[in-house]
Amino acid sequence: MQPTSSPDSPAAALFYSRFPAIDVLRSYSWSDGRADLLAGLSVAAVAVPQAMAYAMIVGVPVEYGLYTAIVMTIVGAVMDSSRQLINGPTNAISIAVLSAVGHFDSPTERLQAAVLMAFLMGIIQIGISLMRLGDLTRYISHSVIVGFTAGASMLLVLDQTKNLLGLKAMGGSEEHFLVRFWLTLTQGGSVHGPTLAIGLGAIVAVLGLRWVKKKLGWALFPEMLLVVGVAAWLTAELGLDQAGVRVVGDIPATLPAFKVPSFNASEMRELSSSALAVALLGLLEAISMAKVIAAVTRQRLDMNQQCLSEGVANLTGSFFQCIPGSGSLTRSAINQQAGARTQWAGVVSAIAVAAIMLAFAPWAKFIPRSALAGVLMLTAVRMVNIKELRYHLRASNFDAVIVATTAIAAFAISIEFCVLIGVVMSFMLAVPRTGNMLLTEFVVAADGGIHERIPEDSVCGRMLIFGLEGEMFFGSSISLDAHFDAIEARLAQPGADATQVVVLRMKRARNPDAVGMALLEGLLDRVRARGVHVIMCGVRPEMYESFQKCGIAKKLSADQIFLEQPVRQTSTLLAIRHAYSLITDLCPSCPRRDPELREKAMYFVI
Repeated sequence: MQPTSSPDSPAAALFYSRFPAIDVLRSYSWSDGRADLLAGLSVAAVAVPQAMAYAMIVGVPVEYGLYTAIVMTIVGAVMDSSRQLINGPTNAISIAVLSAVGHFDSPTERLQAAVLMAFLMGIIQIGISLMRLGDLTRYISHSVIVGFTAGASMLLVLDQTKNLLGLKAMGGSEEHFLVRFWLTLTQGGSVHGPTLAIGLGAIVAVLGLRWVKKKLGWALFPEMLLVVGVAAWLTAELGLDQAGVRVVGDIPATLPAFKVPSFNASEMRELSSSALAVALLGLLEAISMAKVIAAVTRQRLDMNQQCLSEGVANLTGSFFQCIPGSGSLTRSAINQQAGARTQWAGVVSAIAVAAIMLAFAPWAKFIPRSALAGVLMLTAVRMVNIKELRYHLRASNFDAVIVATTAIAAFAISIEFCVLIGVVMSFMLAVPRTGNMLLTEFVVAADGGIHERIPEDSVCGRMLIFGLEGEMFFGSSISLDAHFDAIEARLAQPGADATQVVVLRMKRARNPDAVGMALLEGLLDRVRARGVHVIMCGVRPEMYESFQKCGIAKKLSADQIFLEQPVRQTSTLLAIRHAYSLITDLCPSCPRRDPELREKAMYFVI
């Protein structure tokens, strides 16, 4: 007999929720370990050349990209909500960081600024998680990512052109990127033939190997690592580095060591706005990829935990001289396709990257920068999904504007600022929609059915039935006020056709705040001042609790509030039956004047 396992204590449950990778070990098997080992090694084969290339984008020595692929990948894997997401340096984040720290001319200052960016991003992302705002990313349109990707990929191609052609970078850091690009093309010297040959050769070789891989069905073939390795071997054998081909230089065969970031108050203020934008971009990138994977694996994600893992990974990485990173699109896809079952595939990947760095550092210094530039250009082209871009441009005018504005802002202003522009535009779209409450009028038909009113329906002057739907918070105040004015405008003037009862169906009204409650209370007071009865039905428990706290419940008797009913006899039917009992004389067109119809049971039509 299996022993009955005792439930986790609150402290243990909290620990396992914060470290999902530890939690999966409780049911880990040998088959899981084998699958994670193979997947992790497959990811490492891609992570090494990518990490070096992404460090080159930022403008720091390539070993710091490898450090990021070790430290951030391990920390992120241990805390990731997603079982297949791989964290580390990414193309998009590296481009954004370059835009933020590119004005630091000194390599040492640029590295310190990049590390400080990782620290600030970590603090921001952890704060978002602790405030449980991780799910707010759903209010940021995916069009922001599409537009950013289009602009960033073009900038990446332009930025790596100098390395592909062997030109000297020209222009000061205070000048706009496009100005520096033009100066580099016109004043950076002539094209260096061997450098261009290596870069174009790397592009052709990678494309060729991908074609062969596709034909032979080799899903996991490290073509980028192989091409970069061959390029380094040719450079060393032929002495091309002595002939003017620029190489990455010496890479220390050491693992990342603990070092406190350089906390400079003025630099922190200068980088804070960029850190906020890149932190949001990192969360969007990681969460989007995690959701794509979860759609395939059917795994439930904790968005706040995912934000926490990104923040802790960036924060921890900053104490090991790592550049900022996020969830990687390419490496996560490879990890999932290779059959990874848990977060431990990411740990295996990081360990493998460390082993490769220690073993091959003496030869890695011969890697030509133009070969990495070619790899980056191919990556940039693959970043843009033409089908997805067309879809967002055609879907709606607002999506098209977000995509175009975000992409153009990447050129005209800066990468990190274009993300903030896209985020603000997304909220401009989401908030008005969230605050747009709906008002629906209902009528009682001759057959007893209560349904939404259509133009052909006759209107009862004695009883008006309205349904409210939406979020009753400050953002909907304008919409809510207009609806209440419309209800009052429908009240018949005192006399023979005077309105006697107003029924408000509150079943679809949600999350009231002080503003929403004040507007509702004002309506009740004004309608009752006219001598008209007000009945509210479908009132949910949380709504009734707000009524009690705000004093609305005291203004209404027990037979004027009908709580939501979990039975077939709905609160709407009960409220309307009570409303009929309050009407002293039926209107001339009321179907219930007919005794036979009056006996028919009423029902609510959805």
